[in-house]
Amino acid sequence: MLAYVIRRMAYGFVTVLGVLALLFFLFFLYATPDEMARRSLGEKAPPQAIHDWVVKHGYDKPAWSWSDPKESQLYNHYHSMLTFNFGTSDADDSLIAPQIRKRMIPSLVLTLPLFFTGITLGIVFALFVAYFRDTYIDRMGVVIAVLAMSVSVLLYIIGGQYLIGKLLRWFPISGFDPDPALIARFMALPWAIGLLSGLGESVRFYRTVFIEETSRDYVRTARAKGCGDGRVMGAHVLRNAMIPILTRVVVSIPFLFMGSLLLESFFGIPGLGSMMVDAIQGNDFSTLRVMVFISSLLFIGGQIATDISYTLADPRVRLD
Repeated sequence: MLAYVIRRMAYGFVTVLGVLALLFFLFFLYATPDEMARRSLGEKAPPQAIHDWVVKHGYDKPAWSWSDPKESQLYNHYHSMLTFNFGTSDADDSLIAPQIRKRMIPSLVLTLPLFFTGITLGIVFALFVAYFRDTYIDRMGVVIAVLAMSVSVLLYIIGGQYLIGKLLRWFPISGFDPDPALIARFMALPWAIGLLSGLGESVRFYRTVFIEETSRDYVRTARAKGCGDGRVMGAHVLRNAMIPILTRVVVSIPFLFMGSLLLESFFGIPGLGSMMVDAIQGNDFSTLRVMVFISSLLFIGGQIATDISYTLADPRVRLD
């Protein structure tokens, strides 16, 4: 397994290099350094101010130089990312690394409860629906899950803010306070909306997995030996359905650190998701490339962790 992990890490490293190359070239196709300076300083900024901004951020250097590669933007781009020396933001010259560490906490406060609660409720409801398969409970559960999936997340957010935040005034519409005594009050509404918007998809997916497992030979054997449906679903079907469940769960773990773009933006949560939105809106290439780089690392790490988790869930799986 060690050789497999090393090989996957090598493939992942090559993938990261490709992501950085694509990001670099797309950036220069999208805007010139002068255009970035105007968007940062304003369209009426004097030419000298634009020139100073370009020089200050290192965008006056050539994209690539065969005579002196270290003085090129491409070299500095790869060197800063691969050494985790993220530098400063193009928007306000603040250090990017401390901002990431600071904003990661609100993102995890938002996503971790959603992650664990969503998995638990999704599996429990899916097992309940699959237990009553081919009955009106099963059909009703599928219809509700599909309807929940069909509603846009924006509608959940806007409706929840209007109904619960504005009309009923149970919780604040937006904001974030790290005080342990107040954090639950500010996060209750985002937690509820995030859970409700994603529960339908989870139930629909897990139900399909459980229904497929109930047609296996080992289920018929267990029932022939006298096992009840409850024990079959809980002890046999759930255990043997862990491979697809782990695929969905482990791959989503890296994205917990990046937060939720929509929830953070609409609820004013200063997390990594809102940081990425601000970077896109402010044409902050330095911050944006760091966020894309971290996302690619987390995704590749999640893929490797998924493969390793297969061997833990099913001893028959071998990584060669």
